[in-house]
Amino acid sequence: MSGEEEAIDLVASVGELDPVVVALREFLHHANAIRAVAIVQRAGEGPAIVDCGRLAPIEVDLGDRLVHLPHAIELDSAPPVFPDVRHMAAFQVDAVAGEIAAPIGAVAHLADAVRALAAELGARNVAMAQWATSDPDAPLGITARADGSEPMVVSLGQEEFVMDDDWP
Repeated sequence: MSGEEEAIDLVASVGELDPVVVALREFLHHANAIRAVAIVQRAGEGPAIVDCGRLAPIEVDLGDRLVHLPHAIELDSAPPVFPDVRHMAAFQVDAVAGEIAAPIGAVAHLADAVRALAAELGARNVAMAQWATSDPDAPLGITARADGSEPMVVSLGQEEFVMDDDWP
């Protein structure tokens, strides 16, 4: 192992962040997303980043330590109830042009779901989710801050688009 590589601990709990892990995992499966991420402020410490990918260990970056939890691990936290999210086929996209071909209201529907996830996280925490598209290098991402103090961001791969305050 080189000096730059850090060991990643496999853990069975991340303590106060367990409810975040449960919420992200529930959202991921409920919304048919490929990834759900939360940035969570912690009292007296820097933010933690919880990253839940489909069929992957859940990664938690605590700032000074990186840990993994098995994806299916049972945690002592009740899953939140999210509004129904329609499962949709992968959207046809042109990431260079910033174009998404989707049924009317589909992106707004997913944006509402991400807002619900962010609201579940509370405070000024941030939620982001990604869905598969016709371009494997350009997943559709939607990011929202729990308190709504910043506009939502939609991304296609590396391209980001800040949404107007009245969208959707």
